[in-house]
Amino acid sequence: MRGAVSEATRPVTVEDIAERLRANGIATRVVGDGSTEVAGITHDSRAVVAGQVFACLRGEAFDGHEFAAMTVGDGAVALLVDHELRHVDPVAQIVVDDTRVAVGPASAVAWGAPADRLVTIGITGTNGKTTTAQLVQALLEAAGRPTGIIGTLHGPRTTPEAPDLHATLARFVDDGKWAVVMEVSSHALALHRIDGTVFDVVAFTNFGHDHLDLHGSPEAYFRAKSALFTATFAPVAVIDVDDAHGTLLADTLADRTGEDRMRVVTIGAGDLTNVQVGMAAHRYRWRDRDVSVALGGGFNVLNSHMALSIVDELDVDLDAAMVGLEQFGSVPGRFELVETPETLRRGFSVVVDYAHTPDGLERVLTDASEIAGGRTIAVFGCAGRRDREKRPLMGAIAARLADVAIATSDNPRGENPGAIIEDVLSGVEDQYRARVQPIADRRRAIRHALSIAESGDVVVIAGKGHETTQDLGSEVIEFDDRRVVSDELNDRVHDDLKETP
Repeated sequence: MRGAVSEATRPVTVEDIAERLRANGIATRVVGDGSTEVAGITHDSRAVVAGQVFACLRGEAFDGHEFAAMTVGDGAVALLVDHELRHVDPVAQIVVDDTRVAVGPASAVAWGAPADRLVTIGITGTNGKTTTAQLVQALLEAAGRPTGIIGTLHGPRTTPEAPDLHATLARFVDDGKWAVVMEVSSHALALHRIDGTVFDVVAFTNFGHDHLDLHGSPEAYFRAKSALFTATFAPVAVIDVDDAHGTLLADTLADRTGEDRMRVVTIGAGDLTNVQVGMAAHRYRWRDRDVSVALGGGFNVLNSHMALSIVDELDVDLDAAMVGLEQFGSVPGRFELVETPETLRRGFSVVVDYAHTPDGLERVLTDASEIAGGRTIAVFGCAGRRDREKRPLMGAIAARLADVAIATSDNPRGENPGAIIEDVLSGVEDQYRARVQPIADRRRAIRHALSIAESGDVVVIAGKGHETTQDLGSEVIEFDDRRVVSDELNDRVHDDLKETP
């Protein structure tokens, strides 16, 4: 078991990076002075600091090689390239076939292998990564283990590009962190962002329909997720086997032998007894312990169970850690209860959730329906310029599970919101069509849902969760579902007061 240390390390050189790449089976040659000392690595030409390596990555809209000369002028002392560049000032060049494949291991070395000095947890899955990661952090912090976190709530990408990832890990080491818990996206796995990172435990929450715009098929998406579960990345895997793909993954790992073998810890609902779920908390009994979590929603039972099972594999006092669950509170935009004087006066609940996949929407609406004393009112949409195949699926789920469903705009990103809604409505069965109302303007949709809510109802506003902006394509505007709810309810109170004689 690793943990943060403060021991000094010798300076990293270009040749150190090249040696690591060769050890990973990456054909590498060094042009220029291999003894050049480096002080980190970046792939962003605008962020180069003197003494760093500039990694020339190729993307859909750019080629980092085009900025190499500029970065040398800004202080880069070496370049990671896929062909020798003869037009730049003479600095060391690390030449590989594919810089994206090489940048992960190169970043680990350039930043001093920070993952080796932290207890590192990686969590993947379609839904639940963010909440599970937050719960793991809360458990470890309560046990006296300072823990950093990397994920959806902490940057523009769920999992950063490798240079940024290892720079963050190095900062955690400098800050005295004992551990880091990291959300690992399928994009990160497919694009090699975590190559070169070592984990103590990796975990799989579930698998659903998402990101087919990148992966092309569910099978390719699952293969991307499964790539995390190798002995190269971690010795231990925690897997939810109530999920069919989790069972498939666990069975596959169980068949491995020799150096490829991982220890597999499987979890499921059968591990728990006396499960009780409310809007703001849930509790159950697990391994002769009474577990109380200050977080509502039935799907969060899995998330807290997963978090406990991960932490149980680490060197911590589990009883001390569990206090962190009792004091937890909410995760921004994850079954987040928005309470105002008006909701309390009228006796209904409002939940904002990031559910933007068919499985995610089904989970949150199912939980809301089980908790609600009255109706479930859903406000939901689908993002533009993203996986279109999930749109009718989400329409079908909302219409079937909600008593009232309002199809609205999410982040259209320049796509016609009306056309997106038509795609959503195409999945609604005739018997449920009367339940669904299209209102393209998201604020108007939320306003309508709040205006019809009655005592005992639960209003679920799904899709954007913690986001504070809305991408219209032509512009990005401020838009926070939680703030909109509060503003609309406050305006309603003011209007009611004006009408009172």
